[in-house]
Amino acid sequence: MAILTKAIRGTQDVLPQSSYKNRFIEQTMLEIGENFGFKEIRTPVFEHTELFNRSVGETTDVVQKEMYTFDDNGGRSVTLKPEGTAGAVRAFIEHGLFNEPMPQKFAYVTPCYRYEKPQAGRLREFHQFGVECFGAGDPSADAEVIALAKSIFDFFGVDDLTLEINSIGCQKKKKKYQEALKEYFKSKREDLCETCKGRLARNPMRILDCKSPVCSEIAAGAPKILDYICDDCRSHFELVQKYLDAFSIEYTVNPSIVRGLDYYTRTVFEFVTGSIGAQSTVCGGGRYDGLVAELGGPSVPACGFAVGLERFMMLLEARSIELPGENPVDLYIASMNTEANITAAKLAAEVRSEGVPCLFDTVGRSLKAQMKYANKIGVLFTVVLGTDEIEKGTAKVKCMADGTEKEISLENFAEDFIKMSINKAVDDFDTGDMNIDLSSVLGGLK
Repeated sequence: MAILTKAIRGTQDVLPQSSYKNRFIEQTMLEIGENFGFKEIRTPVFEHTELFNRSVGETTDVVQKEMYTFDDNGGRSVTLKPEGTAGAVRAFIEHGLFNEPMPQKFAYVTPCYRYEKPQAGRLREFHQFGVECFGAGDPSADAEVIALAKSIFDFFGVDDLTLEINSIGCQKKKKKYQEALKEYFKSKREDLCETCKGRLARNPMRILDCKSPVCSEIAAGAPKILDYICDDCRSHFELVQKYLDAFSIEYTVNPSIVRGLDYYTRTVFEFVTGSIGAQSTVCGGGRYDGLVAELGGPSVPACGFAVGLERFMMLLEARSIELPGENPVDLYIASMNTEANITAAKLAAEVRSEGVPCLFDTVGRSLKAQMKYANKIGVLFTVVLGTDEIEKGTAKVKCMADGTEKEISLENFAEDFIKMSINKAVDDFDTGDMNIDLSSVLGGLK
């Protein structure tokens, strides 16, 4: 049988046997963000195209080459979001959140879309965890979002990341720096790659970020932006470093960091690694004080960052960092006939209502095949129901790890099963025989 179609190039399926890892990572990041006061926000996956043209920048590679843009049935130009910040800023303005107590702190997990050459760590559909902090212009806010990112990496045991920071100054000084770069690169234009030749006229700062060895060597001799920032921006950057020192966060000042999106001002930073090949930036962010006003809101300072979740997963795998295993199914109720299976369905509903994962036969398997299936998927306990068990009103619960059995009432089945499983866990703990993970059962007891 020929498959009708395969997944679109640059996308990937996350199958049930691994999706729990994604869920754990995403939920953990949101919970750590909440410890810092960042609350979850969800914005649409597509926006009006002009939002990204204005925020990301019309001269950036993202806008010029990578956006998925199309006209909807009403003739309006819409774009699948290439990053998460613009939508969060739009929501902040549209809902008048600038009238609420500041700072307003958002966190999100979102899919993003960019038409790039697919490779390891770079997909056309990818996912970001991001945070945005609005209304905090103090250098301490810059350091705090960096500390949040560091807390996430520390939680997962990722200890081989390097934090690189820079200041690209205010918009006024950025323009002067752009002119200095143009003058420098003009004399070396013929040696630049074709992409950077185009960047020279549009956005010469992007040449500093080129991965071509030739362009990188040329960029090494370019003027440094720290020589062009104003006194206020320099003071801000120095205070950011003092706050990072107060947080005991190690960092390196890298004058070449400019970030690829036009909205950045002052602080920019990246967490980089050598463990996953060419796509070394796992987290990037900084300050964007002019973006809210640029998109039609009041003048509100802001800063934030985003973590590429696919790259983060690659990093965990490269470092052989184990994540908690998938929660097992606690109970499988096997049946010997149709009448027993109807009773199994009733009991399964009772157990599930208490928050305990439970399965029964929905395929029509033989008893032997049901038990084989339960063993294969790693069920913790099984019960076999037949005519005798239903008439007696009791059934034996079997622990699949050690084969021990205990008879419980069918009348109070859910309650008795939970009590039995907790007692089993306590007994195993007392004897040092902790071969059963009953965390989900324990969590199901109200």
